[in-house]
Parts: sequence; structure tokens; C-alpha cells
Amino acid sequence: MSVRIGLNIVTYPFASTKGFWRWVDLCEENDIDSLWQTDRLVSTLPFLESMTTMAALAGGTKRLKFGMNVVVVTFRDPLVLAKQCATIDFLSDGRLLPAFGVGGPVAPEWEATGRTTRQRGAIANEALEIMARLWAEERVTYEGAHFQYRNARIEPKPVQQPLPLWIGGISEAAIRRTARLGNGWLGGLQTPETAGQVVAAIKTAAAEEGRAIDEDHYGASFPFYFGPWDAPAVQDSLSLYRREDISWDPPDYFAVGDAGAILGRIRAYMDQGISKFVMRPLGESESEIMTQTQRLVEEVVPLVHGAPAAAADART
Repeated sequence: MSVRIGLNIVTYPFASTKGFWRWVDLCEENDIDSLWQTDRLVSTLPFLESMTTMAALAGGTKRLKFGMNVVVVTFRDPLVLAKQCATIDFLSDGRLLPAFGVGGPVAPEWEATGRTTRQRGAIANEALEIMARLWAEERVTYEGAHFQYRNARIEPKPVQQPLPLWIGGISEAAIRRTARLGNGWLGGLQTPETAGQVVAAIKTAAAEEGRAIDEDHYGASFPFYFGPWDAPAVQDSLSLYRREDISWDPPDYFAVGDAGAILGRIRAYMDQGISKFVMRPLGESESEIMTQTQRLVEEVVPLVHGAPAAAADART
């Protein structure tokens, strides 16, 4: 498997746009594989919009890949979203890593827009099928319960054929959705053990669908911090996670300590079949985010992205 590390930001932690681009340049100039933006349309905190962030990264970088962690497909029109993805992939020479979800039941966008959570899974299934067809087929006619299209087409098509379609979620419906429509899975708030259970379930469901997902198309997301557990950035983030509806203890999910502790968390996920990582640097300021990223690219990334022998050494 090709093990790769990408970085994710949730809220906007930079003091200026220049700070954001300095962070992007740091990642571009080192061996970070990809950058990811968490999707949130309604919030009192500063969140960048995922699709426009990807478009900006397409123009502002040459090497980095980029993705959405994860974009909520039920809040967007599938034709518009398919066109956006195709355009970004085309203009970046094939560097987009699109990942999709249905939206959590308590996401603030439901109430803010007067939408209902009912049928969100069925809506997402139709939208994902439409988008995959628009990226690959000359014309698309579709008659569904939620969407109807007549001879719809988009040009230019994505450079990547097929364009990756990674799906998030751990429910039975999400597992079936990934097995039937996806070609990758990106975990969210899952410990290594839970992620491994989902990977196994997706493989079983995909086999039942007569499909197979590449072994190295399973990903995980988790926060990391070089430093002590009592650091303000860690404690503030722990308090936020403890407000979530989770059945596990956040310290089983966070990677905090030295390089060995962070490598240990990566190894735990790798042992469960995960090879793609979307890691979030914790920090209370722009300088702290930069420091955390710099230490990751110096102390962890070379061991993970190195030759197979180096990766094996990192496991010991």
C-alpha cells in the first residue's frame, strides 16, 4: 500500500490570508501529500467554503492534491457540484480528491435552510450516481425520486478517469453506499479499532455488490499535537470533541506527544487497513499551526512516506 499523509483545517486558524498561503507553501515545498478543508456552510466560527478553497489551491499550488473532508452532497445540486469538481480537476491537471457525505442529523444547515433530514441518504445516493455518470458519460438522462435530468452533459470532463469518489460515514447505509458507489472511504471521528471494523464491513459489502475497492483507498482523519496533553490547544479541542455524540474517549483518537506517539497512532490505523491520512494540526495561533506542521514534515512524514523498509522500521 502507498501510505500518504495529508493535512486538514477545520476552522480558519490564520491571522491573515498571507498566513494561510505561507502554510500552503510550507506543505507544497515539503512532502505533504494533500490539503483538506472541512465542510461547514453555517457557523459562528470562520470556516472556508470547501469547493472554492479547492479551486484556490488549484491555482496556488503545482504539486499538492486537495480534497473536501467531507463535502455534504445533500446541501448542493449534483449537476453544479459535478461541474465544480470536473473544472477543478481539469484546471489542476488531475489533483482533486473529492469526498462526500450525507450530513450529520444535528448539522446546523438543516435548521438554517428549513430542510429536513428525512431521505437525506436516498438524496445522496441519487446525487452521487448522477455525478459519477456526468464525469464519465457523454450525456446523462436520469429519472429518480429526487432528481430528473434530460441529456445533461458537462465539459470539460475531469482529467482523472474515473474521478475518485470517496465517501464518509460509518452507518450501515454509509457502508452500503461506499460499497455500491464509491471507490474509497474516508473516516471521520473513528478510533483505529472502529475504522478497522468499517473497512472490513465495506469489503464484505463490496464483494456482495460484485465490486472491489482498492486496498489503499481507505483513509482516516485525526488531530495531532507535538507537546503535552495539558497544552491549551489540546484541552480546548478535547472539550469540543467531548460535546459530540461519541461512544469513545477522545484520547483514544488524538495523537499527542512526541514523534513516536504520533507514529504510533498512524501505525494503529495502518494495522486496521488504513493507508491514507488526513491529519489536523492543533494550535491556538497561526505560529502554533506552522510549528506543528513543520515538526510533522521533519519528524514524521519522512518515516511514513519513505521506502517500504523505512515504513517497516517506523512500525518497530
